[in-house]
Amino acid sequence: MSAAPDIDGLLWKKSSRSAGNGACVEVAMTADGVAVRDSKDRTGPVLNFAGESWDEFLAAVREGQYDRRV
Repeated sequence: MSAAPDIDGLLWKKSSRSAGNGACVEVAMTADGVAVRDSKDRTGPVLNFAGESWDEFLAAVREGQYDRRV
C-alpha cells in the first residue's frame, strides 16, 4: 500500500456487476495509484495501493489466482 492521498474530489467507481446488495467496494484513481473503500461506508477507511501493486493484483485476478475452489 502507498501513502494516503487526498481523497477529496476523487471519482469513485463501482463495478457494473455489483449485485446492489451493498456488499461492494469502490475504487478511484489517484496520482500514485488506486484508492479502495467500502461502498456502504463512504466516510470510513480507505486503502491506498501503488499503481504497480494494483496492476499485479488485477493480473492475478484475471489469471484466476483468487477463484474459489468448490
